[in-house]
Amino acid sequence: MLIKSIFGGKSEVTESGSKKCPVVLMTRIRLARNLADTPFPGWAKETRRKEVLETCLPSVASLSQMKRGISAEIESLSDLERQILVERHLISRELSGHADAAGVVISKDQSISVMINEEDHLRIQVIKSGYRFKSVWNAADAIDTALEEQLDFAFSSKLGYLTACPTNVGTGMRASTMMHLPALVISNQMEKVVRAVNQLGIAVRGLFGEGSDASGSIFQISNQTTLGESEEEIVKRLSSVLRTIIDQEMNAREKILEKDPNKLYDKIGRAYGILQNSHLLTSSECMNLASLVRFGVDLEMFPEKTRNIVDRMFIECQPGHVQYHAGQEIDSNARDAFRAEYMRKQFENVSRPIFNLHETSTEDDTPKPDSEPETD
Repeated sequence: MLIKSIFGGKSEVTESGSKKCPVVLMTRIRLARNLADTPFPGWAKETRRKEVLETCLPSVASLSQMKRGISAEIESLSDLERQILVERHLISRELSGHADAAGVVISKDQSISVMINEEDHLRIQVIKSGYRFKSVWNAADAIDTALEEQLDFAFSSKLGYLTACPTNVGTGMRASTMMHLPALVISNQMEKVVRAVNQLGIAVRGLFGEGSDASGSIFQISNQTTLGESEEEIVKRLSSVLRTIIDQEMNAREKILEKDPNKLYDKIGRAYGILQNSHLLTSSECMNLASLVRFGVDLEMFPEKTRNIVDRMFIECQPGHVQYHAGQEIDSNARDAFRAEYMRKQFENVSRPIFNLHETSTEDDTPKPDSEPETD
């Protein structure tokens, strides 16, 4: 039932819409909150965690933002359902492994999810496509305010919101973007970028957060500190770093095209050919190939509408989604074969790339640097 609900409606995570975002795929804000005078989930006995779940689940589900949404206890979900929720960034890997006394509430459009009894009692998350810190923060703040009218949060006048991990104390906020940085990867500049932003208190991780790789040249970039700054200051500081990274990516793209365009065209052409004709694809390979096609969209080699297909495939090529579309749980070899077949169908009507950049597309899809965060 939950899987049908997840796939039955339009998802903010898999539908990029008409927004043209050459670098920033998604913007996310997550707030950590805990109930006052209640042990954190990692220290609480199961009976206390169940009490928290029984208190928080209906409170979250009753919010106007969650109308006609999905509410579930994690232990009631199958392994495949949990995996799909992780792949869609609706729950964390940690929550997926917490089968007892844990839950999640997800909004109808899947732009909002609230995890219960992960590391903290509540993890409020808002995620939207594109570079949209203003609307994402407004949505997260509204949910936080509404819940605080029903629940008594653990708060210190000196420290701010109290959290299980000391790095979250203060605002309890993690602001992040998912960024597509193929030129920095191809030109071997990402390591330098990572070192530089780490010194500024900014973390760089893979698509699925800490411990995940950066398949598809997709990186999750977020603040590391939450104490001593307001939410607005955190977003402002992060946005400044993100604008610099965007500029570096766009400059790297120009240099690649000036230095050896045929090498790039060959990569993009091969990626297109493999996606249309392969019979075995791993999820990592699929993401890397799709990344090159997305790069081609930015360079006007493919119609703008191809971007929507690629952005959706970043999620749907993951193991859980492949098994859902296959209609059964299958081993890795069978997944690779089904994934290749699925990609062939998705890309069979994608027109061949135009390598002569003097030719113009029928659509106005000139790539532009990402705009300011407040694009709503």
